[in-house]
Amino acid sequence: MRVGIVGAGISGLSIAFHVLERGLGSVTLLDHAGIGAGASAIQPGGVRQQWGSVANCLIARESHAVYERLDERLGAEVGARFERCDYVFVAHREETLAQLAANVAIQREAGVPSELLDPGALEALVPGLRVDGVSGGAHCAEDGYFDRPQAVVAAFADAARRLSASFERSRVRRLERAGDGWRMLGDFGALDVDVVVVAAGADTPALVDAYAGPLPIAREPRYLLLGAPHAERTLDPLVVALDRGVAAKQLASGRLLASDLRAAGNPTREAPRWRETVQRGFADLVPAVTRDPLGELVEGWYDMTPDAQPIIDELEAGLWVAAGFSGHGFMVAPSTGRLVAAALSGDRLPGWHDAVRIDRFRAAGERDTQVI
Repeated sequence: MRVGIVGAGISGLSIAFHVLERGLGSVTLLDHAGIGAGASAIQPGGVRQQWGSVANCLIARESHAVYERLDERLGAEVGARFERCDYVFVAHREETLAQLAANVAIQREAGVPSELLDPGALEALVPGLRVDGVSGGAHCAEDGYFDRPQAVVAAFADAARRLSASFERSRVRRLERAGDGWRMLGDFGALDVDVVVVAAGADTPALVDAYAGPLPIAREPRYLLLGAPHAERTLDPLVVALDRGVAAKQLASGRLLASDLRAAGNPTREAPRWRETVQRGFADLVPAVTRDPLGELVEGWYDMTPDAQPIIDELEAGLWVAAGFSGHGFMVAPSTGRLVAAALSGDRLPGWHDAVRIDRFRAAGERDTQVI
């Protein structure tokens, strides 16, 4: 079997590794920007299992298990350490706390050891957290992040190379049917394959819409604020204040990473307002966050679907899509690779596959609510 993958980010690399590991044939990855040069180059390496549906929890839990033993899984030293730092969601409104409680029930059904916390327990868990006006929160002590996430991307690429994956830095401009397979056309010329997997983020619809109809994936900018490195540890758990729309975490380097989760607009004009939102949101919650001016702005993007969940599915015979991860591609990359490889080898697919199929948008209409 000849497999062509469009996109050499973490999703495409994981698919390549899993396909080759099963001995299914040859794999060629094509990306106009290079390996891990798109969204995978700037994502912060978070890995969490707290979601609002059983399927999403199962997808995340499967990937989390791989990430905790990644050296062993890839058969080489990765050069990145997974830190169990905890993800803590804080609610100020009772309605938000009720949603967190419902989510925790779903998560525990899926085997995720999350917990609902009262304000006192939150205060004990997060050093420096003030709970005046806080209704409660939720956390999962197993969740965390990689101190060097780009090393994880590189490790998947190296693992695929060791299994004889080929890489071409070139743009794929069009896909065509070629007998029972597909022809990939672009700056490199033409490549005939039996199966093509498009894992090109927000660029995916341009390649597949002619065959599958409009794919509901849109590019959406996202912004991170970074401070200067500090030796003092001020915020080890990642804290998300849901009702205030802000999040912050101190990285292994000592730098504070924070975000206005509702940031929108021109970054040149709006960045001061985003910083002010973060400062105001944490001023009476975790005051230590406000000591950092968060001088660096990093811009990236999400490939968003209407329900903020990915599409990992075969659209036509031999034409696969793995895109629309809505900012969660790194978190679930091992599950993504395993699913596609299992399908290509004719193995039984995991039960959560139905949750990431394109049919969910073609049946009862598109959903437009993102689940926490």
